[in-house]
Amino acid sequence: MAGAMVVTACLALGACGGGSGSGYSFTPIVPPTTPPAAEPPPPADGPMVRQTTAGKIEGVDDSAKTGTWFWKGVPFAQPPVGALRWRAPVEPAAWSGIRPATTFGNACLQIGRLFSPGTSNTYDATIGTNLGKPVGSEDCLFVNIWRPATTETNLPVLLFVHGGSNISGYTADPLYDGATLARKANAVVITASYRLGILGFLNVPQIRPGGTAGDDSGNFALLDNMAALRFIQGNVANFGGDPGNVTLSGESAGATNLLAVMTSPMAKGLFHKAFEMSGGISLASNLPPLTLPTLSPASASLAQGQAILEKLLIADGTVADSAAAKVYIAARTPQQIADYLRAQEGGALLTAVTAAGLGAVAPIPDGTVLPVDPIGAIAADNYVKVPMLAGNTRDEGKLFASLLQNIGFPKPGWIVTDAQRFSMMFNFDPDAAPTLTVNDIIDPSYLPVDKPGVSYNAATDTITQGLFGASRDNLLNTMKTRQSNIWHYRLDWSQEAAPWNEVYGASHAFDLPFVFGNFEGSLLSKVMGGKASQPGRIALSNAMIASVGAFMRKGDPNTPELGATWGTWPSQMLLDATPTAASITPVVAP
Repeated sequence: MAGAMVVTACLALGACGGGSGSGYSFTPIVPPTTPPAAEPPPPADGPMVRQTTAGKIEGVDDSAKTGTWFWKGVPFAQPPVGALRWRAPVEPAAWSGIRPATTFGNACLQIGRLFSPGTSNTYDATIGTNLGKPVGSEDCLFVNIWRPATTETNLPVLLFVHGGSNISGYTADPLYDGATLARKANAVVITASYRLGILGFLNVPQIRPGGTAGDDSGNFALLDNMAALRFIQGNVANFGGDPGNVTLSGESAGATNLLAVMTSPMAKGLFHKAFEMSGGISLASNLPPLTLPTLSPASASLAQGQAILEKLLIADGTVADSAAAKVYIAARTPQQIADYLRAQEGGALLTAVTAAGLGAVAPIPDGTVLPVDPIGAIAADNYVKVPMLAGNTRDEGKLFASLLQNIGFPKPGWIVTDAQRFSMMFNFDPDAAPTLTVNDIIDPSYLPVDKPGVSYNAATDTITQGLFGASRDNLLNTMKTRQSNIWHYRLDWSQEAAPWNEVYGASHAFDLPFVFGNFEGSLLSKVMGGKASQPGRIALSNAMIASVGAFMRKGDPNTPELGATWGTWPSQMLLDATPTAASITPVVAP
């Protein structure tokens, strides 16, 4: 028994020897060591973390300030740089971990104009000093998402495409902040950037290799717009939006792009309602004489592309003149020409093209992404047929008064440069004693603004009717032959503090602050603001947002907040306000 106890003890202690004299042979038993502490579980995703098809992002709980949550600077495509310049957008590369989505992504590269970004991609005084200079980046394909700070799901979704003649603009402009619209309309509001200038629209055959859908088109900006819509289809449910109820919206060039996308065979199923503001897609062949088309045939963009290529070769000293450039181009392979163009630094490229007067762009009716006759496609019922809300402003042409001499009038409408006008607007205080008059801005030959004959109002109305009115009628009258659910408004509000009430009035783009509910922090708000008209201005904005929200939900803008019944086109709704209240008037077509 004692020996047994010894054996048991040494087994327990792991100290038994294995000598030959013992009569026993034991393998020591080593007691188990303490296991390492388990790795702590990864922290649970916070409420602002959402999954996208490329990875997780974390936004901002802005409920205390705006009643919304937002995610900004979310990539919807890879940067269109290097070999991807002038290519259809490519799905964003996946990332690991959680990507911050708290600030806007880069503005797209552009030559600075009044509604371009400042140096830090913000609205600030540097906009005025950057006029005519490259700003932004080619790495710029991002969306921004706002939604109410609630857990509600299946909210209607709006994608907004900014304006800027397709050569300028940026989603970080405070004018396009989506918080107020998202909260008041109870919707998911998304803004998306797209390539600008000849980076967005360029018709040069040598850069079109085929392959990816859309690569054989010069309509890269339209492909960006559709890529943003595909991002929404694949991701918006994780932000509480309904991918089956998406409204595509845009203003000015953004509206023109919207209408182009509506007629694209590549856009079917990507959106379910359309809200265009001051757009058009008419060719000269669609319009009456003495009116201004929105689009030109593909042959015009092809000639522009050839001229751009020749100008670049001359500017860098490769050839001496256009004749030599043509010979040089003919002797090179398409790949050599494409490599030459892609090697150009982006800012220098846009600067050279703009200086040569070749920077203006528009959607290209190429027959691939965009039909050769978009209005004809609508007439033939070949378009994305969805409920349509359309709008214009009464005095669209006043924003373009500097161009009056270009269309046959003896002088430009303004006597100030863009830099001077920016400074006047940026430093304007609508509640202070006036320091400016119309004589400081408008050419005296057009004053007073309503004089008989060639007045400022009459001259700018030529642009309003000849461009915007003609395109509107052509579009909506053609669409009316295929669908009845079309509504149109005209914004008549013109209560800016003097002198802007006469300089701009109900000008192009002045409906944007009403739709977004933003009357602070932007260049337009500087001249539209002021305490004198604030109650009526806000009342009209609230009614318009309620109407847009109703349209997003049910495809009809009628809502009790309007206080009137809105008939379908050619009936219209006139939107105005007194200093203290909204003034909304239906105009019933005979």
